[in-house]
Amino acid sequence: MNAVETRRPAARSLLARLMLATALALVVLPFSTAGAAQPATPVAVATSGKLAFPGALGWAADTVGGRGGEIIKVTTLAADGPGSLLEALHHKGPRTIVFEVGGVIDLGNKTVKLTEPFVTIAGQTAPSPGITLIKGGMDIAAHDVIIQHIRIRVGEAGQPKRSGNDHDSISTIGGAYNVIVDHCSLTWATDENLSASGPRFKGNTPQEWRRNTSHRITFSNNIIAQGLRYSTHAKIEHSKGSLIHDNVTDILIYGNLYAHNVERNPFFKGGVHGAIVNNLIYNSGQRAIHYNLMAEEWGNMPYQVGKMTAVGNVFRAGPDTPPHMAFLMIGGYGDLEYYGKDNIAVDQVGNPIQQIGRYTTAPAKVIELKRPDIWPEGLTAMPATAVQQHVLGQVGARPWDRDKEDVQLISDVAEGRGNIIDSENDLHGYPQQVPSAKSFNPDDWNLDDMTPKRPDVLDSATKAKGT
Repeated sequence: MNAVETRRPAARSLLARLMLATALALVVLPFSTAGAAQPATPVAVATSGKLAFPGALGWAADTVGGRGGEIIKVTTLAADGPGSLLEALHHKGPRTIVFEVGGVIDLGNKTVKLTEPFVTIAGQTAPSPGITLIKGGMDIAAHDVIIQHIRIRVGEAGQPKRSGNDHDSISTIGGAYNVIVDHCSLTWATDENLSASGPRFKGNTPQEWRRNTSHRITFSNNIIAQGLRYSTHAKIEHSKGSLIHDNVTDILIYGNLYAHNVERNPFFKGGVHGAIVNNLIYNSGQRAIHYNLMAEEWGNMPYQVGKMTAVGNVFRAGPDTPPHMAFLMIGGYGDLEYYGKDNIAVDQVGNPIQQIGRYTTAPAKVIELKRPDIWPEGLTAMPATAVQQHVLGQVGARPWDRDKEDVQLISDVAEGRGNIIDSENDLHGYPQQVPSAKSFNPDDWNLDDMTPKRPDVLDSATKAKGT
């Protein structure tokens, strides 16, 4: 079996494949890591270097994060000051950030910026209910960064509609590289929920452009959902999943749940090189996966061919999905070299929809390849028929200790419910969580990769699995 082959179960109808959700048992794993599929599915493993954590994937799989550095304890839910997350982010030198508190951190309508490299943010160490950031987001302008088991729920933060007040939940910026965002829950953004960005043309050659923007990035096992539609963004409609900016290279988007975003689920801009593998995409309002090199942004610069591999993904239409949707849509002027295999795309009743479409009259072409040109070493895709159960069972922050927002979202996806929203108040507003505290015991953890030595180390208020 070659690197992109999948193990296929006995043939079944598309409708039966769609209805995996109805048979889904939402098994909450004791500690779920990127790529840690159940025994029936292949396990994706990198083959060189020491993994960031068991099951780490993609071109960033061997990032060291904060390994071997200081243990920095977050001891307050205050947005800044002594013992705060912000203070830990600004600390210099290799470090692993652990939490002796659980609850909500109100960022006060700000995006915090991480500029110091070699850091692991280990949300799994927090006492229940874990760490939730609200009213802001995080920009990563550094290298060798690992973020796990954090929730960020941006929301409108009390700002007027179309005020220009917008935040990504998380975005890599500048020349960030060797970054893994894994098992996070990212919702209610007023810009994108999770993006890889940076300068478009920094340098004199395309090789320099790629080196000077985000590269070697992994987004794995995250909830990327409910981007706010008619909200505070100056452009008004801005419900977006993931923007992968021009010339970003070596990005893996694996095992994520994209739900209730109008578009960018994800969106590759001009010249991006990356792989989209084993994601579940539900209820896109305008586009699911799309590619566009915009001539007005590139000017006289030489157009670069985009490279996309999409294997083993599932796209399900929802209540807000228009009838003209395709799994992959292209617009603009730059061509895309594309390898697609074993992708399921269906409407609300399980009928197949087209795999490739276009949304402008511009001349860009999809050049379909017989072999993938972009594929991270050691990655084996699970079959698309296994994706929905796997993703819904283990996606997002702290799957052993989900908050009610994630439980409701996953239930709606499983049952084909839910809608795109304009405000967190369309649901029930910002989360209200009782703060908690618990001392961090380093003897309970494998400090090289921040996995627990025993299942009972992971704190949970309830083991409820129901929907």
